[in-house]
Amino acid sequence: MVAQLEKGLTVASRVSDGPSTRAVIRLSQRSAQLMHLSAQGLLRRPARKARAADIDATIARMALLQIDTIHVVARSPYMVLFSRLGAYREAWLDDALADGRIAECWAHEASFVPVAEYRYHRDYRLSRVNHWALKHAQRAHAEARADMDALLERVRREGPLRASDFERDTPATKGWWGWKPEKRWLEAWFALGELMVLRRDRFQRVYDLASRVTARWPEPPPASSLDEAFVRRHFILASVRALGVAKARWIADYFRLRPRVTLEELSPLVEEGALIEVAVDGWDEPAYVHRDHEASLDAASRHALRGTLTTLLSPFDPVVWDRERARDLFGFDYTIECYVPAPKRRYGYYVLPILHRGRLVGRLDAKAHRQEGVFRVLGIWLEAGQVASPVLVASVAGALRECAAWHGTPRVIVERGEPRGLAALLAAALRD
Repeated sequence: MVAQLEKGLTVASRVSDGPSTRAVIRLSQRSAQLMHLSAQGLLRRPARKARAADIDATIARMALLQIDTIHVVARSPYMVLFSRLGAYREAWLDDALADGRIAECWAHEASFVPVAEYRYHRDYRLSRVNHWALKHAQRAHAEARADMDALLERVRREGPLRASDFERDTPATKGWWGWKPEKRWLEAWFALGELMVLRRDRFQRVYDLASRVTARWPEPPPASSLDEAFVRRHFILASVRALGVAKARWIADYFRLRPRVTLEELSPLVEEGALIEVAVDGWDEPAYVHRDHEASLDAASRHALRGTLTTLLSPFDPVVWDRERARDLFGFDYTIECYVPAPKRRYGYYVLPILHRGRLVGRLDAKAHRQEGVFRVLGIWLEAGQVASPVLVASVAGALRECAAWHGTPRVIVERGEPRGLAALLAAALRD
């Protein structure tokens, strides 16, 4: 396959490497963008309607699915899947967890991961000693050891429990989002690995002993621990595979690896053929592609990748969760403003990036009013240099219509937009 790539190169350079010579594949910035979207499953809409099994495959493709509970539009994990699959039944994600096909654990942040990947996250816990969740958990156990041990014993004795199963007359205390002590202790045991999430009831976690949760899986993970260096290597390769094409400094963020990944660390992976080193126009450092993407790399080197999908992305989509990477790769400066004080927000509370034919062309602030059946676009902004062409407006209208219908909010209202006239054009396209 590498030989085929070399034959198909439109631009290539030869780099001296001691006594041997190897070809370095050169990509345009545009091809690098499309490589990333191809790896993430965002080049085009699937040719058929979504099926339940697509949930597992899509999470495996991304390597993880970050969890967030904000429910202004759709909770992030459901929205990330919608961006890739189109309309699907949200219950399929819940079923995948309850059936033991995916698991919850700390990865990038709290995430769903394929069950086959769980043991890597479990055995990498010691390398996350500085993660805030583990620090909070250790502090909670030090301060309330007897209470936490009693809670764990109750789960052991009674079986799966939710935070709401622990009644408390006194109000919640500050810290950890104002959770009551029992919720904080459940989360602490989750971070420490003693408890896992068996399923979710209306998105509320149902906790059980980790040993009992994994015993129900079709293939429970081995009890033996993996070597830390082996796990780190696994995550480096999985990160590059999920990213499609990656600079060294992008890799660590995907699974929050510490320390950062270096060029020296990647060199042996290139030599053994696990990674392919490439050059991207305008980048002053090498980039890396996983060998599983050789076919996409071949197409990218011949400018044969095409993006046709227009969709809305979650603020916690892997494409945009790393602000530096989104800016470097797409020239898209994006901040998740739900964590920014209201007076300092530039766009809005829950702003969705707009992906159009392989480019991040804008963003919109939306809110789904499910009882009224209304999907409100509080504001929509195109990126500098983007023109509200008939094709772009019609495509965005189609994406809005599809997203709103999936939410059960078929009436779309567009309140304002930039550039001037965009809101009216979009409203007219939605009426057609």
